[in-house]
Amino acid sequence: MKALRLFITGFVLLFAGTMQGQVSVNVSIGSPPLWGPAGYAEVQYYYLPDVEAYYDVHTAMFIYSSGGAWIHRAYLPSQYRNYDLYGGYKVVMNGYHGNAPYSNFKEYKRKYGKGYHGGAQKTVGERPGKGNPGNNQPHQGNQGDHNSGHGNDKGNSQGHDKNGKEDHGNGGGKGKK
Repeated sequence: MKALRLFITGFVLLFAGTMQGQVSVNVSIGSPPLWGPAGYAEVQYYYLPDVEAYYDVHTAMFIYSSGGAWIHRAYLPSQYRNYDLYGGYKVVMNGYHGNAPYSNFKEYKRKYGKGYHGGAQKTVGERPGKGNPGNNQPHQGNQGDHNSGHGNDKGNSQGHDKNGKEDHGNGGGKGKK
């Protein structure tokens, strides 16, 4: 009986050694939303000055202060439900690595106040149904587009950001300091 077990074990090992198994694992931690700035696939956070919130690319969640606490939601608060993510400026936080991007909120709020816009900022994709009108158009909100551009799109909307300069708060990169 012992010899039979040794024979079977040896046969299994020999057979396993001759087989070439391939395992393909494709893990996508989080893709930038199509309204996000192009060229920053490795960045985890954007700061959205107009709504004083952050966007976590890996979890597709917005992070904003509510009731004195920072909360993570798939949507922006109701007062920003019509916020145009395509036209709004995104500060790319390529120098930040951690789980609390809001730790420097006062600095970001001072440096990138509401209405902050730098130079042209291309996005990953185009605004659905609107085409890609160009990079130098003024920020004009939703322009009556009620089917896209809302802050409550769970990070899955597409778009073309018409304004903003590639800026990298928290140091590093090609942005304006």
